[in-house]
Amino acid sequence: MADTAIEMTAMRKAFENVVAVDNVDFSVRRGEIHALVGENGAGKTTLMNLLYGIYRPDHGTIKVFGQQCNIEHARQAIALGIGMVHQHFMLLPPLTIAENLVLGKEPRTQHRVLLDYDKAVELASELSQLYGLGIEPKERVIDVSVGEQQRVEILKALYRGAEILILDEPTAVLTPQESGDLFKVLRSLKSAGKTIIFISHKLREVMEIADRVTVMRHGRIVDTVSKEETDVEALAKMMVGRKVSFQRKEIEPALGDVVLSVRDLEARGARGLSALKGISFDIHSGEILGVAGVDGNGQSELVEVVTGLRRADSGRVVFRGQSIINLSPADIRTLGISHVPEDRHRRGICKGLTVEENLIAGGHRSARFSRLGRLQAKTIRAFAEGLVSEFDIRPDDPTARAGNLSGGNAQKVVVAREVSTEPSLLVASQPTRGLDVGSIEFIRKVLIAQQQKGQAILLVSADLEEILSLSDRIAVMYEGRFTGILRAEDATETRLGLLMAGITEGDEAVVEACRYGGGEDE
Repeated sequence: MADTAIEMTAMRKAFENVVAVDNVDFSVRRGEIHALVGENGAGKTTLMNLLYGIYRPDHGTIKVFGQQCNIEHARQAIALGIGMVHQHFMLLPPLTIAENLVLGKEPRTQHRVLLDYDKAVELASELSQLYGLGIEPKERVIDVSVGEQQRVEILKALYRGAEILILDEPTAVLTPQESGDLFKVLRSLKSAGKTIIFISHKLREVMEIADRVTVMRHGRIVDTVSKEETDVEALAKMMVGRKVSFQRKEIEPALGDVVLSVRDLEARGARGLSALKGISFDIHSGEILGVAGVDGNGQSELVEVVTGLRRADSGRVVFRGQSIINLSPADIRTLGISHVPEDRHRRGICKGLTVEENLIAGGHRSARFSRLGRLQAKTIRAFAEGLVSEFDIRPDDPTARAGNLSGGNAQKVVVAREVSTEPSLLVASQPTRGLDVGSIEFIRKVLIAQQQKGQAILLVSADLEEILSLSDRIAVMYEGRFTGILRAEDATETRLGLLMAGITEGDEAVVEACRYGGGEDE
């Protein structure tokens, strides 16, 4: 039997009345890539936080390479050879890669006063070459790609002696090419004898990289299987407890008139810098236009301009023949545009209000819900009960506080409200971000159903599988511009990934990369 790197036995962790990890036994073999998957709230991140010393267990034992350990804080975990790379990087952008690498464990000059920068660069270069990480130590973090920043985080853990690496949603912000580069690094680390725990919700990536997969549901282990014993559909069923379907929609769209026309749109971002640079596109009724790209390339600003949340500097935005550029969000909503925002907690729901109050938000002054300035309680309750049932919002109580809902159910409230207005255009920004597979499946079906009713849908998503599954056409954003607009049938993850990296259509590099680097997309 292979040596065991991690053995966690009878682990339990509760937060007030919620049991996040319920008597879990979990083990990882030395030198394997072990995926840990499950719905939101399944307990996987809590379990890893127990291993890394961020939380202390209510009870249970942990053995690291056969030695029983009492891990009370992250410093102890690091001393035991455990490193964790979080989804949100913990780097200082103005510093160089070398400086970030040694921060907190700096090599000193002869008098042990100043940082020995040359030694830091030397250490970074040696580690990078040893594990094939391909980083330039003297570059500032702010000047390198997201994929390179992630490799710096891995390098930091290795510099501190990590033999076991925990990666939390490591591909969430990467292009397909960067994900491929990461997988090469992980395989190199595995070859060097490192042990890797890979937390992810992208089951196809799990099947590509993992040796074994452990599935968690409701704080417990459902099963641990080898990659050869399972597939994406089986893993999804274990996660949710029923069969889940993520098939591409096969119905040809019945396109109608142009609903939204955008021409030469220019706008600035939060820091006053140019965020949209001459964006032009049309969306027809009955069409889903997907917008792909790594976060931070102008997608948020585009959505905000279309929905009235950000002023444009120039250009045209025409909705059903009427200019809506720089109108207020309320006026735009009244015209027939609904918006599922990317941050459901900041702009989607009010946590302090009930489910039924959130479901009528924005329409509460309408004659449907209000008479002579007074809300019609019975009408609102009946309306809310209908949506709660139709959208399977749990708990099925319209008077429940929205702040007590899970992420998936909170998002269902937002989607139900926006869809119930029967808009001509639905702007859906990251509609399934952070959701479990069951909620993702449900919301995707809602979007397809709305398209079939003739709605135009502007879908912005960082999830390429989602973009490819739902879109009729796909526009790719890079640094505030569209690098290409493709028909869905002409798009592959490889091609989209190149466009996401700024390689525009017609560039010979696209042709060469698709020809020689396309892999299964060829």
